[in-house]
Amino acid sequence: MKSCTSLHQRQQQSLVITPQLIESIRMLQLAHTELNQFVEQEIEKNPFLDLASNDSGASGEVSPTVADNQNISAREDHADGPARTDMPELSSPWKSIRDTGNLSPGERPSLDEFAASTETLHEHVAHQIALTAFTPQERLIAGALADHLDDTGYLQVNLLELAERLNSPEARVKLVLESLQLFDPPGIFARSLTECLEIQLRQRDRFDPAMAALVANLELLARRDFRALKRRCRVDEDDLLDMLNEIRALDPKPGNQFQSAGSESIIPDVFVLPSPGGGWQVELNREVLPKVLINQTYFAQVTRLTAQSSKDQSFLNECFQNASWLVRSLDQRATTILKVATEIVRHQDVFLEDGIAHLRPLNLKTIADAIDMHESTVSRVTSNKYILTPRGVYELKYFFTVAIPSSQGGDAHSAEAVRHQIRAIIAAETLDNVLSDDGIVARLKETGVDIARRTVAKYREAMNIPSSAQRRREKRFVLAAAEG
Repeated sequence: MKSCTSLHQRQQQSLVITPQLIESIRMLQLAHTELNQFVEQEIEKNPFLDLASNDSGASGEVSPTVADNQNISAREDHADGPARTDMPELSSPWKSIRDTGNLSPGERPSLDEFAASTETLHEHVAHQIALTAFTPQERLIAGALADHLDDTGYLQVNLLELAERLNSPEARVKLVLESLQLFDPPGIFARSLTECLEIQLRQRDRFDPAMAALVANLELLARRDFRALKRRCRVDEDDLLDMLNEIRALDPKPGNQFQSAGSESIIPDVFVLPSPGGGWQVELNREVLPKVLINQTYFAQVTRLTAQSSKDQSFLNECFQNASWLVRSLDQRATTILKVATEIVRHQDVFLEDGIAHLRPLNLKTIADAIDMHESTVSRVTSNKYILTPRGVYELKYFFTVAIPSSQGGDAHSAEAVRHQIRAIIAAETLDNVLSDDGIVARLKETGVDIARRTVAKYREAMNIPSSAQRRREKRFVLAAAEG
């Protein structure tokens, strides 16, 4: 067999993903806070980029970005639908405070700037330690114990290891811990849920033997095994019901009433408003869209000064191209979000009119085909994006639910709407009519929902709803206590 070497020329097409294309794809799935951080980083690196100010119409600065378009909206009109006059008027109460250092004359600062800072749990504990009559060694131990508090108020440390690390007897560490467990809020510095409840009951002078038995058998309480609880606590139904009411009044996570960080509000990316002519009007929230300007005047001036240096000119051209790419990418991102949101509203208009029971099944492919985009693009656009509707604020992904077939051959039902039906059916139960999962399946089939029993069980458990036996046991106990 004879081998030889030869050269052949051929053409082929291949998809090459450039770094800028990768960045454009990544920008689609960024939340508005992450996007603003990304834009600020680009502005720091690029001398031709600026954020728009109140006088963004200055000569030499252009920005074709959709953020500056005051008429950006998409209206969903339904000719056969009546105009809604009972909808509340929605406005945009969110105010951007990104740059509060340079307020123009007559401009009022945001009231959020003057809001009092919230005291954290560790600050609250440190203040109480400072007011407690500890010895220097005990104060050191108290500070070390406070350092191991988690945000819920529980102590996450081994006392023996801490005592060895502080070179102090374990008995002294326990003594300091007993003093700290008297601090506010009640139940703080507990090492378990049982100890947390015990601390609070002791401070209320309600930790008697019967209550101690109840706290020691919380697993029976979780299973709603009231018959076993009565035997363990040696009380009748009336006393047990009173004890359960006292347990419900306690705080299992006492540290949650303190915020370790400032509360984060969900700011929607899209607004859905009732249209005056009927239907729905979809608008982008311009407050969260970064307004980026390209300073062409500065680019022309610098270009004239560096005309003799090819290296400097190449750098300036690259910066200008990157600036143009960023503006185009922001424009494309805003347009894509608006397209996806508008198509979602078109499919879920009945939900906006009549509520969650009328939520329609929807998948990414349906939206992607309607706006002529890939499913992965729709998935990225709906991640970490929120929409404000007359029925509340929802993540865009909320509207994508699995379809459950109809038993009557009609339209399929949304999984979220079916879960809503299951909650409503269980909420309407009486002691004589507690439905099993099979009974719920039969009740759903009467409304046209074809669903398996294991699916009902899965939805019920996901909503933390107990089984029919546990629900019946609880209803019987509450009814007997009410009659007694």
